Amino acid sequence: MVAAERTNNSALWMVGFRLTAALLASVPLLRLLLEIMQSQLGPDPGEVVTKALGLAAFQLLLVTLAMTPLRKITGWTGWIRVRRMLGLFSFFYAVLHVLAFLQFIVGWQDLWASFTKRPYIILGMIAFTGMVPLALTSTKGMMKRLGRRWKVLHRTIYIIALAAWAHFLWQARSDIGEMVAYGTVLLFLLGWRLFWSPVFRHAVPPNRP
Repeated sequence: MVAAERTNNSALWMVGFRLTAALLASVPLLRLLLEIMQSQLGPDPGEVVTKALGLAAFQLLLVTLAMTPLRKITGWTGWIRVRRMLGLFSFFYAVLHVLAFLQFIVGWQDLWASFTKRPYIILGMIAFTGMVPLALTSTKGMMKRLGRRWKVLHRTIYIIALAAWAHFLWQARSDIGEMVAYGTVLLFLLGWRLFWSPVFRHAVPPNRP
């Protein structure tokens, strides 16, 4: 009886945690919609919308990468249970970012010219196209179908994150402080992944007295 009650409480806690994570992931979009309704986007609303959506996608990508380190630090598996959802939220914002960029910034007809005039777009497209297969294979069915290849595919998230960071850094111009901060976080997450990778753990023998 006690064990069943603990299981139910644990399940309710997990549902609440997932709902909270989903709500927090929705905050950038809800805030943006509120600013649109109140006409608070300034003289160039298209640029503000595009930048806000892209930044939300990148922030959630970093949060997604942070789930595994949090699990190892805290020992709680709940972080991993929201990782896929957060990754899909990141992809959702990335899709909106690309659509807004095409609609408000370059237009649907001048995309090729924009590639040559704004090279940072190439990095952005590399990051976005890399996210597509990850989103399409995020289900448990695809995980079983791909087997070991699934892990190999989803490790490309680190390359995607680097490309996305470089995409924003390139267009930051003189105000790069924010992107430097994000880059520091990304470097930490990449270093953590390298430290816990099997290759590194086998390459460095444990300390012995």
